[in-house]
Amino acid sequence: MEPTIFTNEIILSWLSYFSANAEINLSKLKMLDITGKNKNLIPAIMSNEAVLVFTDAGHPEIFYDMWKAELGECDIWYNEGSDPKGELKHNKLSDMIDRGINASAAMLIINPNAATNYHIGMENSRFSSGSVHYVCREVRAVIMNKLNLGQGDNICIISGESIAVEAAMIAAEGSVIAVEYDARDRSTMKENVVKFGLNNVTIAESLDDEAIKRLPVPNIAFIVASKLIGSEIRSLLKLNPEMDFVIYTLDFEILSALPALLRENGIERSEAINIEVSRVNSKNMAEPFPAPWLISGARAKDE
Repeated sequence: MEPTIFTNEIILSWLSYFSANAEINLSKLKMLDITGKNKNLIPAIMSNEAVLVFTDAGHPEIFYDMWKAELGECDIWYNEGSDPKGELKHNKLSDMIDRGINASAAMLIINPNAATNYHIGMENSRFSSGSVHYVCREVRAVIMNKLNLGQGDNICIISGESIAVEAAMIAAEGSVIAVEYDARDRSTMKENVVKFGLNNVTIAESLDDEAIKRLPVPNIAFIVASKLIGSEIRSLLKLNPEMDFVIYTLDFEILSALPALLRENGIERSEAINIEVSRVNSKNMAEPFPAPWLISGARAKDE
């Protein structure tokens, strides 16, 4: 268990303090300790009406970052000091953007505009514009379904920027390695990490990046297939011989070669699906999107 300064006893004392001084429904309260690593505060606020945040000192831009994420209408309930006592103060987040956190404490964040149900397949307009051509939201929703991520999963994503963003939100207690070979795409990925407040994403130039060796070992990989697919699979299996894979491709030659490539590496194909999406535009004309193949695979089990 990750060590924390907020023990059960301290958490209960803060809960008692806020429940006595603010009108909150504890059954709807999300609690988040950001004193540990890789805690995504902004996505938690976006998707919850009330978040009780436990924090330590050393977050000079915490409110400014929330304001940049368009959370300025949130209400912040807090007190002065590190103990749950004294006057409970109340401000709009937009009035606190120049403040920081200089002591361990708890604060209650109320978001009246929370999207209380997380919708897989976000609108592309929410992502940072830049060098990346994002997959349409319907295809991304299917990809996220096939990845079937849990909160504690560790995932490696190669050239799948919007997939990395949504994966980081779902696997909030895990980690995401976003491999981006192109410097422009790495820059766009960094913009998305900042925009969505994702602290569990590490951006790497390649699978040989030394930073990867210091991170939790991925248990699943998502790959936008290229001519490097063979070496990528072999490198990922060296990291974790039990790695699961979801592979995306629009390339017929790569698709045709994948069954043999998977067998060579001891991976059993579990599923192959083709996704076709069309939308009717304002002129009542059908506009088709690229129709990718998704191939899922796992390490073949010994008989």
